[in-house]
Amino acid sequence: MSIRQLIREELRGMRPYSAAEQVTDTIRLNANESAWKSDADHFRRPLNRYPEIRPAGLRALLAERFGCDERELLVTRGSSEAIDLLIRVFCNGGVDNIVTTPPTFSMYEHYASIQNAAVRTVALDPDDDWALDTDALLAACDENTKLVFLCSPNNPTGTSIRSAQLNDILDRIDGRYAVVVDEAYIEFSPEPSSTASRSRFDNLIVLRTLSKALAYAGARCGCVIAQQEVIAILDAVQAPYALATPVVEAVENALRGDLASRAADEVADTIEERNRVTQNLNQMGIVDKVFPSDANFLLVKFGNAAEVLDRTREAGVLVRAYGGGLESCIRISIGSQQENDALLDALTSMEIEK
Repeated sequence: MSIRQLIREELRGMRPYSAAEQVTDTIRLNANESAWKSDADHFRRPLNRYPEIRPAGLRALLAERFGCDERELLVTRGSSEAIDLLIRVFCNGGVDNIVTTPPTFSMYEHYASIQNAAVRTVALDPDDDWALDTDALLAACDENTKLVFLCSPNNPTGTSIRSAQLNDILDRIDGRYAVVVDEAYIEFSPEPSSTASRSRFDNLIVLRTLSKALAYAGARCGCVIAQQEVIAILDAVQAPYALATPVVEAVENALRGDLASRAADEVADTIEERNRVTQNLNQMGIVDKVFPSDANFLLVKFGNAAEVLDRTREAGVLVRAYGGGLESCIRISIGSQQENDALLDALTSMEIEK
């Protein structure tokens, strides 16, 4: 089955909004823009002008970084916008469904609810370090399934789907559903990006972001990588001028500079700190288990998670609690060595009192 057949029928011929023409070195009287420029405006593209309808230079830089053709990539406001766009494009409200693997990123379900798409779930196995059962995943899909979301490494468990298992899932799905692999944390994992598998599977969609490994969470810049015909329809649905000029220029400057090489060093340091924090936590009696992680965080099971939350907050350290079967677990982001030491000191004080 072609992935085009999975897209909502009424959107398959959709064209982008016809925005005012943008031509360099022309007098622009076609877009109802202001003629004057603020004294505080120091951008290459002045802010009295609309940003690029789609940021071509940034798209080229991201395609080079993530190893795909420019025509197979849409720049989005973080990968969260990509999730929203995908569910709107593929799912008919009240009819279609998505499949997720909880515990996982809650925004898949959130955007499905907005679209009135059902959510079918396949729980990861906590007794097997949150492993995914391929047979159960396939059994959860039905004739109304449009998207299967796989977060790898997964948030909040930190576990990766190995390449062999992902390829097996794609082989067995055989194009019946689109498979979305959310790789927000892939730089911290020993697993390669699934982008390379797209040459074999045209129903594979990959999400990437600059928020984590590249330290640009505040810029809200990510992308969706998919077949050209999927990107064309996502492009038509995405709002025009989606990325603001300051964001585009800031990210372009970073990608043209030394951000990539520095990010690689920082990722290595984060992994080293992740291992150090894991080793220290494993020595504490208040810790029941530190789950293996391929991300920049740890999921930790405590004997008294509520008390840990109170103690860390008192120490000025914020960590993340979860419900939905994870009441005894806390997700801990890996910070700088100093920040991690503050966390460990707070937990050590609890250990001594016990």
